[in-house]
Amino acid sequence: MTDSKAQETLREAALFYHEYPKPGKLEVRATKPLANGRDLARAYSPGVAEACVEIAKEATNAARYTARGNLVAVVSNGSAVLGLGNIGALASKPVMEGKAVLFKKFAGIDCFDIEVNETDPEKLADIVCALEPTFGAINLEDIKAPECFIVEKLCRERMNIPVFHDDQHGTAIVVGAAATNALRVAGKKFEDIKIVSTGGGAAGIACLNMLLKLGVKRENVWLCDIKGVVYEGRTEEMTDQKAEYAQKTEARTLDEVIEGADLFLGLSGPGVLKPEMAAKMAARPIIFALANPTPEIMPDLAREVQPEAIIATGRSDFPNQVNNVLCFPFIFRGALDVGATEINDEMKIACIEGIAALARETTSAEAAAAYQGEDLTFGADYLIPKPFDPRLSAVVSSAVAKAAMETGVATRPIEDMEAYRHKLNASVFKSALLMRPIFHAASTASRRIVFAEGEDERVLRAAQAILEETTEKPILIGRPEVIDQRCERHGLNIRPGREFDIVNPENDPRYRDYWGTYHQIMARRGVTPDVARAVMRTNSTVIGAVMVHRGEADSLICGTIGEFRWHLNYVTQVLGSPAYRPHGALSMMILEDGPLFLADTHVWSLPSPAELAEVAVGAARHARRFGVEPRIAFCSQSQFGNQAEGSGKRLREAIALLDAMDTDFQYEGEMNVDAALDPELRERLLPGGRLDGAANVLIFGHADAASGVRNILKMKAGGLEVGPILMGMGNRAHVVTPGITARGLLNMAAIAGTPVAQYG
Repeated sequence: MTDSKAQETLREAALFYHEYPKPGKLEVRATKPLANGRDLARAYSPGVAEACVEIAKEATNAARYTARGNLVAVVSNGSAVLGLGNIGALASKPVMEGKAVLFKKFAGIDCFDIEVNETDPEKLADIVCALEPTFGAINLEDIKAPECFIVEKLCRERMNIPVFHDDQHGTAIVVGAAATNALRVAGKKFEDIKIVSTGGGAAGIACLNMLLKLGVKRENVWLCDIKGVVYEGRTEEMTDQKAEYAQKTEARTLDEVIEGADLFLGLSGPGVLKPEMAAKMAARPIIFALANPTPEIMPDLAREVQPEAIIATGRSDFPNQVNNVLCFPFIFRGALDVGATEINDEMKIACIEGIAALARETTSAEAAAAYQGEDLTFGADYLIPKPFDPRLSAVVSSAVAKAAMETGVATRPIEDMEAYRHKLNASVFKSALLMRPIFHAASTASRRIVFAEGEDERVLRAAQAILEETTEKPILIGRPEVIDQRCERHGLNIRPGREFDIVNPENDPRYRDYWGTYHQIMARRGVTPDVARAVMRTNSTVIGAVMVHRGEADSLICGTIGEFRWHLNYVTQVLGSPAYRPHGALSMMILEDGPLFLADTHVWSLPSPAELAEVAVGAARHARRFGVEPRIAFCSQSQFGNQAEGSGKRLREAIALLDAMDTDFQYEGEMNVDAALDPELRERLLPGGRLDGAANVLIFGHADAASGVRNILKMKAGGLEVGPILMGMGNRAHVVTPGITARGLLNMAAIAGTPVAQYG
């Protein structure tokens, strides 16, 4: 495809994206129910007056009773939009809507875009200041220089909420983080480097101001713009901001000042830095060519003359994209959460340090999945984390909040920062909150978890996370050279034989003991010594099960490759006994309104009444492990006995078995799924039933039904699965599914890491 055709295709796709299924990228949603007269009386008159009275008494109550504490305005007059220039307020609206979407996606911040037809900076500042009662913070966007400096200054002076011009400070923060790590890679220091910058606009000046705060000496900064070097005495195209960087020099061109530069900072236009200029820079130069869409120098041209150059651009198709989305959602998140009255330098530097430090850590599994094929190992081509790294929220927002409190601008200080970080993680990792009691229980013992598919990238990333976040000891089954190579390739700092043990199926000193154990278990089930030897060379699930049987591991996790029942067969062969046999598979689906447990999703195709009763007992026990009081509904096409045969009959028999037991949980059935989840509907169908509220555990009479609901919730309702949890095996083994993520494996490891005494 030619470049012109590719551009046209992108254009058509972008326009379609903005128009369908409804125009624009935003909508307003109510956060409270409004279904009846009682709701209306609370949402509006007369009940709303109570909230008004409380806010009139104390202004800070607005954060308790309204959305203001989580609401940002993105304000623009459209005078400097992307690379499009002064296109006006109305034409800037798609950009501002997009900014609002990013706030919501990355930090859970609600946002209104406000486009204003006003070019006079003082009048624009008046308009913005008048909005203070509505918003918790203001994001100024795409306002041209020097007017943007005036607007921000006036607003900061007059408003008691954070005002942040992202084109200035967001760019400066991300450049600061990238520069921090680039200097680390290059072996240089801020105080020693020479900087040459092109572009005297808002972003360029803000970046230089930030670099000075990080330690760069003003005399080592050379600023160029469209008229050449900014020097003392120059009057053409000058502003007060540029004058701060005027040098006493006879040099007039970029070519004259670039020699020996350690850092080129480009925020100007395409092709400004010629290859012959880059060739004059210092050894291992840092080249930040940030003009969009075409940078000041293309990376391949820069490398031709400076092979060891460390390069960043503003584009996503090259390494090290300097993207403001790494900053603004999280600096606002931290500022809003402590009720900051401003965003000060200390908060910005905390943001820089958080972003830079995160890039030096092992890449998250989520970021690796979002950027498949890219090398995300810290170094010259990976200076800053990717926007879809979910750890940004907790790391950066908490650093900003802490800096706000330490500098006295927080009106609602956070007392427990660790709990705050957990809350931030829970906002991006759906399972975090519900998994907390499981991780806490697992921390009371150091259990050994063996992974059958130890060469799988997801397993390797899970092993890294296990070692970082738990007291468990992972054991991986696989070839050591393959595991070592894949750890290196994926930027993981764990290695076999160092941080974790491995079992090599091709050559392990325990091989004879293992096949002998397997043969002993299976000798009267048709397994000869030759077969046992062959199985123990090729079947990693059996190897792991034998390790658990021998007491060399506490629990097995298998199933990332292959079919569930294939793995379950071998697990049952080796670890099954009268005391330990599969009762069913339970999946916890985490939905917007809370968790929903489903069973049996995998073990029994057509469970008997006794098996269904066992599933219910196990599901109730496991729900409580997650801090959920079980309310179990037996689900069928039949509804409270209206069909004599089919799954309804088996479910009714299972309920009769439970009735004869000494149970301590609520259950009801058989019923349709809608009746299970809608208490009002269920009350109309069966007044006075024994289930209170909506069911949170659904048990089905067919695996097809349970599995179907599970997959629909995952694919169409955004449900996040924890599981499947294999019930009945005493936490000695769990069989997962091929769709599981590294985070899912970490969750399963925590479940497997719970001591058996607590498990029961």
